[in-house]
Amino acid sequence: MSEINPRLLLVDDDPSLMRLLVLRLEAEHYQVLTASNGQEALQVLRSEEIDLVISDLRMDEMDGLELFEQVQHYYPGKPVIIITAQGTIPEAVSATQQGVFGFLTKPVDKKELLHQISQALAASQGCRSGNKDQQWRQHILSRSELMERLLATAQQVADSDVSVLISGSSGSGKELLAQAIHQASGREKHSFVAINCSALPEPLLESELFGHVKGAFTGAVSDHQGLFRAADKGTLFLDEIGDMPAALQVKLLRVLQERQVRPVGSTRSYGVDVRIISATHRDLNKDMADGNFRQDLYYRLNVVNLKLPDLDERAEDIPLLANHFLRHTTKGSSGQVTSFAPDAVNLLVGASWPGNVRQLENVVQQTVALSSTPVIPAAQVRQALAEESGYLPSFNDARHQFERDYLVKVMRLTEGSVTQAARLAQRNRTDFYKLLQRHGLRAESFKGR
Repeated sequence: MSEINPRLLLVDDDPSLMRLLVLRLEAEHYQVLTASNGQEALQVLRSEEIDLVISDLRMDEMDGLELFEQVQHYYPGKPVIIITAQGTIPEAVSATQQGVFGFLTKPVDKKELLHQISQALAASQGCRSGNKDQQWRQHILSRSELMERLLATAQQVADSDVSVLISGSSGSGKELLAQAIHQASGREKHSFVAINCSALPEPLLESELFGHVKGAFTGAVSDHQGLFRAADKGTLFLDEIGDMPAALQVKLLRVLQERQVRPVGSTRSYGVDVRIISATHRDLNKDMADGNFRQDLYYRLNVVNLKLPDLDERAEDIPLLANHFLRHTTKGSSGQVTSFAPDAVNLLVGASWPGNVRQLENVVQQTVALSSTPVIPAAQVRQALAEESGYLPSFNDARHQFERDYLVKVMRLTEGSVTQAARLAQRNRTDFYKLLQRHGLRAESFKGR
């Protein structure tokens, strides 16, 4: 529950009663969202953080009890108050036996309304904050059971200080999860330092990680302490660890074993107290079998493995994320875009998301930029999903795909001859073989094409 201005969802198909209750509740400093029927209420619950639902009992299509059952199923612990007419009090009593927090009779007494709201919010506070302050995971939006189980495990291991390997597809939020683990740990007051191991060439990556002394190499005009020392007593996040060159894997393993780091060009070692979280979208088991990733390093890093689900495995989170990105995109702008049409949300939920959460954010930004109406229609979403430009991959993803496409092309041109292909690519034969292995390509498969 929010400590300031709890958010209430009022569900009623009577506009006049709705207006009266909204005025009363807003006068008491509650934030009030409204829905005119059960289906609309579920749509709001999927996209907004709600502390309490207040619903009329008698509504067309889905009545208040049916709505309560849906809320109980998808959002266990969220309190529901039912408003009833005098003649339906027996039904309301039955509802409280099923788990409805309370009921109010029409005409609604203001004092009783506020009393029940206060009691319901107080009762649900423990459910919302029972484990620990939820600030540690504030940037991870989810209502998915799959994600909630993952986050519960993440919080459990956060204080143990063991190394964590986060696996998952590109764009699924690996760095956000790493930051959340850091925030839930005893190191949260110290630095969280991140580096992408695929973004830098080997010499520069070594210098960034371990530091260097002045004059260690051309361009080293001053001492550089390196990220291990910068993250001392905090957390170092090694993104795309699967792309780390073999020589650096050996040096990283030594640092993890000895808890000491020696800058490039230095004869002195420095003790470091760093929690390591690493991440990859690669299959490290395959990389180990192919000789591209050290087994001893893998077991050092993979004490606990957390597998982030793809976005289509947590489809119930898509409306919540889409509305979050919409609010973030329109914040501070003069645009009038306020929401997605229900059928537009259905399109988002049913879409394929190869770029995961990052791709969803790009699609939302595009639809907001191009929408000429306050409510984004399904046609706008359909256009964004259909256009190839709707998903802009990260630089590393784009480079990885380009590299693989190039290798396929040159191997086809040479009909599988690694020697000729390496010559065309202006790479030595050994390096070219390593590139083929990295992308899972076999020279034999191109012979005779």
